[in-house]
Amino acid sequence: MKVKTSQQLFAYWNELRGGRLAPRRFEIEPAAIATILPDTFILERVERLDYVFRLAGTRICEAFGREFRGRNLLELWSPADREVVIRVLECVTRDGGVGVIGLMAGEPGGRTAAFEMVLLPLIHTGQTIGRVLGSLSPITPSAIGLAETFETIELSTFEVVWPDGRPFALLARTDAPAPFLRDHGPSRVVRSDRRAFRVFDGGRQDPIVGGGRPIGSK
Repeated sequence: MKVKTSQQLFAYWNELRGGRLAPRRFEIEPAAIATILPDTFILERVERLDYVFRLAGTRICEAFGREFRGRNLLELWSPADREVVIRVLECVTRDGGVGVIGLMAGEPGGRTAAFEMVLLPLIHTGQTIGRVLGSLSPITPSAIGLAETFETIELSTFEVVWPDGRPFALLARTDAPAPFLRDHGPSRVVRSDRRAFRVFDGGRQDPIVGGGRPIGSK
């Protein structure tokens, strides 16, 4: 996590979690994260392809020139990027992982800025992860605040972090403590013409096709 906002939100979430799979939705106190609240959001997992914004901070909406509440997060991405985001969200909602996504946002005039998105699981009812607490903030804050708003987003990097070292379901079946580890290590998306490669440390490459997509388009 490169951004202070991401680090602060993760630290708050992890303290609330206290060794559990995830904290409960009602445990989140907006006043405790007041300084970063404009950069945060909450998603509702309706089904595998439907993660709806229940709340979205004012700085997020202003940067992209639209209200995100009620929109499906997955509609913001190109088809190839969307498949990667779906897999990250499944690790978050199924196994209690923490998703960290790097993205490039583009303006109509050609200016781009790098953002970091963090996705943190929340238990809504019973023991099911039905909500996702997240943040979306610029990696370089000075890049934000000009006249134009961002209209496209493109996946640049992604990773899943396991707060307890491995998926929660595996830990529950063992008594051995695990160190804080990432899943496969951070990855980056390398693009050449119309192709892209997901690259992990150690040289593994998985070909995918990607590209920028207008915000809100289908």
